[in-house]
Amino acid sequence: VQLQASGGGLVQPGGSLRLSCRVSGPFDTITVLGWWRQAPGTQRELIAALTEFTNTGYADSVKGRFAISIDRAANTMYFQMNSLKPEDTAIYYCYADIGHQRYWGQGTQVTVSS
Repeated sequence: VQLQASGGGLVQPGGSLRLSCRVSGPFDTITVLGWWRQAPGTQRELIAALTEFTNTGYADSVKGRFAISIDRAANTMYFQMNSLKPEDTAIYYCYADIGHQRYWGQGTQVTVSS
């Protein structure tokens, strides 16, 4: 199983970005999909998770601004990020759980700055 993350970049405060995470492998066997992020000098933070393709949960820091969606035909998870703030600047990592195994994407940089 391989995860390929993309879509990061530089955006102004208040702007939007959509991250993608394409999964190569048995997509329908995934139990949890989600995103972590790590800002410079901080620990990695879990910010969003989709369980059994039905239940989503978000960290308070992103709730109401970020949203996960799925395109099962493309084996891809999207992460729509709106109303971006400078404190959202981080490397964003997608992950997928299959059974007891966790798989990670390579990370994509998001920078929010004017």
